[in-house]
Amino acid sequence: MKIALFGYEAHTIEPELKKHGFSVISKNPKFVVSYGGDGTLMRAETAHPGIPKIVLRNSSICKKCSPLSNEDVLERVKNGNYSMESLMKLSARASGEELIGLNDIIVHNKDPRHGIRYRLSVNGKDIGHEVIGDGIVVATPFGSTAYFRSITDSFFDVGIGIAFNNSTEQFDHMIISENGLIEMTITRGPAAVYADNHEKSIRLEEGNTVVIKKSTLCAKLIVPR
Repeated sequence: MKIALFGYEAHTIEPELKKHGFSVISKNPKFVVSYGGDGTLMRAETAHPGIPKIVLRNSSICKKCSPLSNEDVLERVKNGNYSMESLMKLSARASGEELIGLNDIIVHNKDPRHGIRYRLSVNGKDIGHEVIGDGIVVATPFGSTAYFRSITDSFFDVGIGIAFNNSTEQFDHMIISENGLIEMTITRGPAAVYADNHEKSIRLEEGNTVVIKKSTLCAKLIVPR
């Protein structure tokens, strides 16, 4: 079975992979082994979008790691004892550019000394008056236990979550349908749009709008049985 390796220390498990009959290649793999934790999985998905991931633990923070040992995971995958899980991704479009996030989309003030002002609508309905704060975090269920949870002290299993980051007025977080549409217009910037731990970002100036919704793409995880 042809696989690619991903992770800062992924080379250290190559002997184990070969022992279980896997061939390590760099192009056109059937699976990608993500060796690390949640952050490694996000980077692996960015580097190899859509290719099924085998998640092996090399971190204490790994929500999608199996409770089985890494050796047991490899043995079950080799024998075909696994299912495929699809994870929703989010799309953020602004200024002719797009970012895709597995964890979350973050719109944040570019200058930490100054808050931004913005208007937000969900499914075409404005949530109310202009908001002043550091921005918003829009999370998938997978990402709801990360930055979203640190703001809201909650998480969710279905839909899309919206958290208001350090707004000057209290706003309760929102959970909307996974098919919902979020539009955020900057009325005083600058701001930036980020996805997961990608290096790339999109700069937003006054009058710019970012549209956030479920992506047509998804991540695929191998779940050993």
